[in-house]
Amino acid sequence: MSKYPVIRLKHGKDEAIRRFHPWVFSGAIAQLPAGISAGTLVQVVSQQGNVLGTGYFEEGNIAIKLLSFEAETVDTAFWQRRIGQAFALRRQLGLTNNASTNTYRLIHSEGDGLPGLIVDVYNKTAVIQAHSAGILQQAEHISEVLQELYGNKLEAVYNKSAEIQARSGNEQVSDGYLRGGMGDNIILENNQQFKVDWETGQKTGFFIDQRVNRQLLSELSAGKRVLNTFSYSGGFSVAALKGGALQVVSVDSSKKAINLCDENILLNGFDQSMHTSVQMDAKRYLSQLNGNEFDIIVLDPPAFAKNHHNRHKGLEGYKYINFLALKNIAPGGLLFTFSCSQAVDRMAFQGAVMAAAIETGRTCRILYHLSQPADHPVNIYHPEGAYLKGLVLAID
Repeated sequence: MSKYPVIRLKHGKDEAIRRFHPWVFSGAIAQLPAGISAGTLVQVVSQQGNVLGTGYFEEGNIAIKLLSFEAETVDTAFWQRRIGQAFALRRQLGLTNNASTNTYRLIHSEGDGLPGLIVDVYNKTAVIQAHSAGILQQAEHISEVLQELYGNKLEAVYNKSAEIQARSGNEQVSDGYLRGGMGDNIILENNQQFKVDWETGQKTGFFIDQRVNRQLLSELSAGKRVLNTFSYSGGFSVAALKGGALQVVSVDSSKKAINLCDENILLNGFDQSMHTSVQMDAKRYLSQLNGNEFDIIVLDPPAFAKNHHNRHKGLEGYKYINFLALKNIAPGGLLFTFSCSQAVDRMAFQGAVMAAAIETGRTCRILYHLSQPADHPVNIYHPEGAYLKGLVLAID
């Protein structure tokens, strides 16, 4: 007999789970047990009563996120094993004791078999982000396992889940430290220093997922004039200057982001005369360009399509900003363009960029297909996890 409430699926609705997809949609459920609430651990069974997995019940279209495809006891040993496996992978990738990079993603939700959980490591601070009620209820427990795993190499654990939870209607959650407090918030990435604001900044504080792509930009920036739009804390800007860019312009609509970007430019010892910050909507800035001002343009916007309902509108947004960039980049220039919208797949994004290129009439060649780095792994049974898509185009 199951130690958790049992949820039976409708006939024929177990096919996706048998292919190891970790989501159960509400329409697949035959009947909910009485009194069940968001965050409750449940056992999922087929119409015939065969065990399909163990996971958390959630209130929404995705009704259950599976932690296991068998009858599982989710206890301390479970968390130690799963988090330990994630750590072992990052160690294998050379990230856990790296002299040039001390920030990385330790847990990437479904990619590490822990749907709803993000853990980012910023030197000696770990930031937890719970994307489900079930994970939120385990935050303190997860913090204990992290402390046990890292020992004195971990000085603080910060829970940054309030904004995510509020989107699901849970307004009662507050961010705060589960261990320690604010310490040194200067991190290293590819031997470049960045000040990270994990308490009030975007996401968990820094866009770790662009680490490899920033390095590529650095390698291609020597002697170039670079425009970094949606620049946030200046990750691409610092990388371009590190690579020998002649001039970099960072554009973001947020004054706070611009200030942080300026701090990071100075932190890395670059002359301010080589860098200009502009507080302005990136689309507006791009629309005011006169052409030939930049040899490289970086487009790294927030997700234009948050879900499938606004996918078409999102694709129009990607087409528009890429049109503006392609129209104005200098001949022989490079365009780094990205989408982090999970609802927009790689081919749809490339199609939007192609449509923009057609309108400009310029010759465009794809040099690189870009993605998220290896510490943001994609579960092969959960293709939705491949959220970051990028292209580098050569423009004539």
